[in-house]
Amino acid sequence: MKHFLKLGTLMLRQSLAMALQVLDQKFILLPNDKTRFPEVYVKAMLGNQALRTRVSPGRTLNPMWNEDLMFVAAEPFEEHLILSVEDRIAPGKDDVIGRTVISLQHVARRLDHKLLNSQWYNLEKHVMVDGEQRKETKFSSRIHLRICLEGGYHVLDESTHYSSDLRPTAKQLWKHNIGVLELGILTAQGLLPMKTKDGRGTTDPYCVAKYGQKWVRTRTIIDSFTPKWNEQYTWEVHDPCTVITIGVFDNCHLNGGEKANGARDTRIGKVRIRLSTLETDRVYTHSYPLIVLTPAGVKKMGEVQLAVRFTCSSLLNMMTLYSQPLLPKMHYIHPLSVIQVDNLRRQATNIVSTRLSRAEPPLRKEIVEYMLDVDSHMWSMRKSKANFFRIMGVLSPLIAVARWFDQICHWRNPLTTILIHVLFVILVLYPELILPTIFLYLFLIGVWYYRWRSRQPPHMDTRLSHAETAHPDELDEEFDTFPTSRPPDIVRMRYDRLRSVAGRIQTVVGDLATQGERLQSLLSWRDPRATALFVTFCFIAAIVLYVTPFRVVVFLAGLYTLRHPRFRHKMPSVPLNFFRRLPARTDSML
Repeated sequence: MKHFLKLGTLMLRQSLAMALQVLDQKFILLPNDKTRFPEVYVKAMLGNQALRTRVSPGRTLNPMWNEDLMFVAAEPFEEHLILSVEDRIAPGKDDVIGRTVISLQHVARRLDHKLLNSQWYNLEKHVMVDGEQRKETKFSSRIHLRICLEGGYHVLDESTHYSSDLRPTAKQLWKHNIGVLELGILTAQGLLPMKTKDGRGTTDPYCVAKYGQKWVRTRTIIDSFTPKWNEQYTWEVHDPCTVITIGVFDNCHLNGGEKANGARDTRIGKVRIRLSTLETDRVYTHSYPLIVLTPAGVKKMGEVQLAVRFTCSSLLNMMTLYSQPLLPKMHYIHPLSVIQVDNLRRQATNIVSTRLSRAEPPLRKEIVEYMLDVDSHMWSMRKSKANFFRIMGVLSPLIAVARWFDQICHWRNPLTTILIHVLFVILVLYPELILPTIFLYLFLIGVWYYRWRSRQPPHMDTRLSHAETAHPDELDEEFDTFPTSRPPDIVRMRYDRLRSVAGRIQTVVGDLATQGERLQSLLSWRDPRATALFVTFCFIAAIVLYVTPFRVVVFLAGLYTLRHPRFRHKMPSVPLNFFRRLPARTDSML
């Protein structure tokens, strides 16, 4: 029996963008306390989401905010938007001036960047009449709003690094699909026991796959370490630069387990496959390791065998996508801030989790959060080290080229240096060959590396993640709750360690800022003598370069750079000495 969790319109997410503006200065706000000017702000609530504006900067009866508050609303828009204007009387004490409830069913939808008409809304307040016998709703004030359902944005519920859907939320803006993704969830081997039943270890595994707005779940295989699902699913593909995520879990809610101890389904492992790494119309049948990071270290939980095929309907359309923006154009016309993106992602994840928990069979919150990597933004010493070594891996070819060039300049291999001299002279005499030579070299490198291309889609790499070498305390810190639940002495030790790491980062950032400020000081006359020397040098260089052919200048500069070590000095060069003597703004810092 196959269980399809096709969310369709159930999972269509619309960004609700609100601009709270008081544009008509003729209207007077009616505060409760007329002896003082109110400190007014607006609080907006949509379901369990709550946002608020800043306090109006002008202490007046005509407050103005001009702020945008963005929510995530899901069809069929059963929840209402509740706006309340409140007056801050004292710290921790606010007085509600008025409130209005807006149905999202009647809110206009926007598909582009054109502004919709704003509208006045009445604010009402409940007052007590005859003590507490009867409540009466009275008119309080009005508020000027521009409210719309944004269909041109894509609300990410996943990390942008492995998103499975990049389309705008409005179906009217969707383009035709470029192909079909077929996934066969076949078997798993070597699964470890995840719980104890009747005195022996057992596992009740099932798989969940997520791509775009469609989630699927296989049936649960009872008490098996080598389950065989043999289930197949398909998705429409609109962008090849997307990722499908497959997770394997242990069902801990069978036989009343949920009622007995409130158990949570245990994660067994996860696999991500980027579609752009797949050749079209080829079936990949491969066993992927299921790896989980635990407080005790990295652990292989078994393997899952998948069959994947990406079928492309139009190769030309797919190639054209590589020249188009990754996100919808609204993200570039009116970009969202990093804080807004994080808030919208958190709200979207909560909505997805709530909807899937009501499906049959349900996908519970811990499953959705694991599949969407909700905690990927949390601090981790292991991730910081991994990212540092990733940067070093990217820079290592540049470092290798710099070392090779230094060996050329110091004549470590005279034959190679002579050949470089010959190539340099040819390029100086025929500069039109420079760009063709560079592109030909890149072409040859690409063809040479083709023989070492990956035969199977890449999977989780424990060495790249530095999961194998992580210290136990670092793993315990990574799995700690937020806020922390550890004893104060452990928190203090980790805080001191974090201060030490941050101190080194602070030093590196300061050094980079110093070099940049030295460049700025060349012409800022912060050091009058240094700037005068540099300006004089620029004037002389301009005259020399005007009267000297450019090829001669490049030829002499190249020969000077490649000069023999006999003509080199171990002391720093004059330009480097001059640059290091330039002032930075470090002497002005406290």
